[in-house]
Amino acid sequence: MENKENMHMMGPAPQPQPNVQFPQYPQSEALAHHIKCPLFPHLKPVTLCTVAPFVHYGLNEAQATSYHHAMEEVAAMAYLMGMGMDPHTAYCTVESWEINEKFY
Repeated sequence: MENKENMHMMGPAPQPQPNVQFPQYPQSEALAHHIKCPLFPHLKPVTLCTVAPFVHYGLNEAQATSYHHAMEEVAAMAYLMGMGMDPHTAYCTVESWEINEKFY
């Protein structure tokens, strides 16, 4: 599902899991220190290079809106990319969901 032609074949979208609890700082840092070696080190360079433009976009967006809104946008774009959408389409899609820099 690497291109937008295949997006229709993805089937129904999974339902969000709003109650998933992730460890918060500082517990998340303490848990990370228990891992003795990096997980999936071969994915690190491509992952960081792929998300770098979105991180920069989010930091700039936060200055014009809020950090909450900017993180929500960037997370939505990253989610769509994880679902197989290309970065440009993910950006355009999330931006199309906004009205006056807010999601409704």
